[in-house]
Amino acid sequence: MFERFTKDAREVVVRSQEEARELGHDHIGTEHVLLAMLGQGTGEAAESLAAFGLGVDDMRQRVAAGAREQQDPLDPEALASLGIDLEEVRRATEATFGPGALDGAGATRRGRVRGHIPFTRSAKKSLELALRESLRLKHTEIRAGHLLLGMIREGTSPGPLLLMDAGVALPELRDEVLRRMTEAA
Repeated sequence: MFERFTKDAREVVVRSQEEARELGHDHIGTEHVLLAMLGQGTGEAAESLAAFGLGVDDMRQRVAAGAREQQDPLDPEALASLGIDLEEVRRATEATFGPGALDGAGATRRGRVRGHIPFTRSAKKSLELALRESLRLKHTEIRAGHLLLGMIREGTSPGPLLLMDAGVALPELRDEVLRRMTEAA
């Protein structure tokens, strides 16, 4: 399947791994693929996302905050009952030791994960759906736009959920991507 990927689609895959590493995550999920698309700045996927007012910095903050909420072993409410403000502790710690200093054990001192980072099941599914979107559109290659269409079609993983949380209607985004892909053809 990867032999069908265009340069921009391959760049998204490579950048998604970089995004996961930078955030100190031990997996590559649709949220990282989304960040990679936003980070491209040009092309059908990035331009479609930008048309909805989405930016990579804001979305990266949303991903980091969501990961912290899901995996934070520190209980803010329990600490507050002891008079400890977890967010204040986190701010002070990150000011001294850098972003992500209190995050997961898989991270290095700089918040980067070493070694191979696997794709999540939902990220793999969205890549498979990108292939199906390409075939459905009778395209011979898989572009970044197809990757976004596959993610939208998958619909239940962190990437699409982040888009919806940011106020994006997925059917409207899908229409925008298809419009741009048609114009590019």
